[in-house]
Amino acid sequence: MCPYLVNGGLGAHLDNADGVFADEGWYATDHFGLDVIFHARVRQYECLTNDSSLAAAVFVPYYAGFDVVRHLWSNNATAKDAAAVELVDWLTRRPEWRAMGGRDHFVMSGRTAWDHQRQTDSDSEWGNKLFRLPAVWNMTVLLVEKLPWTDFDFAVPYPTYFHPAKDADVLQWQQRMQGMKRDFLFSFAGGERPGDPNSIRHHLIRECGASSFCNLVQCHKSEKNCLAPSTFMRVFQGARFCLQPPGDTYTRRSAFDAILAGCVPVFFHPDSAYRQYKWHLPDDRDTYSVFISEEDVRSGNASSVEETLRQIPLEVVERMTETVIGLIPRLVYADPRSKLETLRDAVDFTVEAVIDRVSKLRKEMDHGASARGHLTQTATKIDIISWKFNIEINIGIIGSMHILIGFPKPSIVRVYDDMVHRNVAKYLIMPESTMNMW
Repeated sequence: MCPYLVNGGLGAHLDNADGVFADEGWYATDHFGLDVIFHARVRQYECLTNDSSLAAAVFVPYYAGFDVVRHLWSNNATAKDAAAVELVDWLTRRPEWRAMGGRDHFVMSGRTAWDHQRQTDSDSEWGNKLFRLPAVWNMTVLLVEKLPWTDFDFAVPYPTYFHPAKDADVLQWQQRMQGMKRDFLFSFAGGERPGDPNSIRHHLIRECGASSFCNLVQCHKSEKNCLAPSTFMRVFQGARFCLQPPGDTYTRRSAFDAILAGCVPVFFHPDSAYRQYKWHLPDDRDTYSVFISEEDVRSGNASSVEETLRQIPLEVVERMTETVIGLIPRLVYADPRSKLETLRDAVDFTVEAVIDRVSKLRKEMDHGASARGHLTQTATKIDIISWKFNIEINIGIIGSMHILIGFPKPSIVRVYDDMVHRNVAKYLIMPESTMNMW
């Protein structure tokens, strides 16, 4: 069986030989493997129903991320789009869809939105056209990174390596991070982006490497050390601030690993967090993070990163660290094979937000207002980011799944395991990829 699907999609258990993790609850989770984990957690939702008319929202476990990655590096647009087109055709003919025109449906992709917004039918263009299908605009689409200019997609946290089985696992980890000795002011773990003229990573690597107050882990292509979770978790645990510049896209899994380690993230672009994870992060960004503009770093006209961080009073840093550690429960995905007692994890916050959104859309429809989101994509914005995907990464087989449909509600949820749309075999992920991770 594919090692990335064991333990309910969490991956292989991580031993604690280095003393960086806890003895239980830590797994080698792929950062693009959220499709499986999220579905398993939704099926664990506290109330289920067999009557779709009672449902507040409809969950469609399409495994969109697994579908698209099968063909990302192929030159066949028809193959890239086939499953998405077939799914939409099937959904729109169902009575559940007609109830609200799909506005009560939500779907998950464990990848970024850039993989689903191909703008033409060119065989060579990246991704599929899921986001070009009008029916999808009515749905709530969940991803680990949303598009900056659309309002039907919403970002949820990347999966980390920590999947607690009970409240005590979380509380003990938080206590441990509160007592952690942090010898470095700031840290950076990642590699340069030599093919990206807009990247500031080389500036940060140079500054961090020259400072005795910074702990640097510089990652190079195919370097196994940077794929070892214990390597960077140890670095994050020993620093007060963790630099989180954009990588292949705006967001990074590393930002959530840093928060999990009690390290205050430093962002350089608003689309790396602030305009992404609105359901899971505080509205006041200054309470849990530091923002330094990319332009300031690139121009060199402003204070250095180190100077900026050193100017923050110690009591403020301590409050920020406390806030970051307090965010941990809502940013992790609990082990779907068990259940937290009182704490709410990332799925709980997500489902609550989706149901609230659907409720508002339903009220708008009842009052005759249009509930459909509007797509305002521009060719210019798409062209700017198209270079990010001109890469080659080895991919491996992850296994086979079924597409199912379920019906969640605030107090009632239904997951129809008997309503199989089609079997999508041999999904692929990138187990050795550093994309979005570093």
